[in-house]
Amino acid sequence: MPSLKDIRSRIDSTKNTQKITSALKLVSAAKLRRAQHNIVNLRPYAKSLLTLIADVAETQKVEHKLLAQPTEDPKSILMIVLASDRGLCGSFNAGICKFTEQKLSEMKSQYDKVDLIFVGRRVKDYFARRKVDPVEYITGLDKDISYELAADVAQKAIKAYEKGHYDEVKIVYNEFKSAIAQDVVCERLLPVDTDGVNSFDNDEEPRFAKDLIFEPAPEKIIDELLNKHFAVQVYRCMSESVASEHGARMTAMENSTKNAGELIKGLTTTYNKLRQASITKELIEITTGAEALNG
Repeated sequence: MPSLKDIRSRIDSTKNTQKITSALKLVSAAKLRRAQHNIVNLRPYAKSLLTLIADVAETQKVEHKLLAQPTEDPKSILMIVLASDRGLCGSFNAGICKFTEQKLSEMKSQYDKVDLIFVGRRVKDYFARRKVDPVEYITGLDKDISYELAADVAQKAIKAYEKGHYDEVKIVYNEFKSAIAQDVVCERLLPVDTDGVNSFDNDEEPRFAKDLIFEPAPEKIIDELLNKHFAVQVYRCMSESVASEHGARMTAMENSTKNAGELIKGLTTTYNKLRQASITKELIEITTGAEALNG
């Protein structure tokens, strides 16, 4: 049975932890608002850019290596995995790591070569324990997230793809739904898929006429737009991951604060019971001693 002093110390320690988790929740909430605002503004731009590429390529009959149809029997793949550097964010990193591990086990029979780019210390440490090394490792995504960082990663992937090192480039990340919901998704970034883009309906005229004169040439426009599109998509996925991380951390810290409150309540009840029992025991001893002296 713990002593009153031990329980009191535990109550004080839990209260200090509760203050920390409450502060972390407020910090994550503030960061989440900024990240969510960035996502809301970025998603329509990324979608419109892909639609524009599909319009120009379809009306002008432009062919490009990045727009090529996927290889029927791909042999090599580059997969970019986005996680975080820090913990205390619930199942955010565990979900990414387990999903990626499952994908890798499935890809062993499908691909001859699977290379990984890890973004985030947690995913790097997880796979280091499993003897899986990436071709590149990036940290500080939540602090240094920028379009320049995304463009740098995108250019490296594009160069490797154009040189024929990989048949496909995919990215695994947490897609932001809300502060309490994030979905782990795996998207194919290269080759760029325009099949699902409805550039125009069958009953409508194309946005660009077939005899429209472009300056510069449509091939150069498509080349510039595809490089821009790929960088924007990588940046969007990074922004989604960062927003999901802040949302997951805010939810985790909120749950931790509530659990700490319940633990404090239970410990306080136990403390009061033990204290009352101690007082009752002392009163009984005093009364018994007084009766013995009077007897």
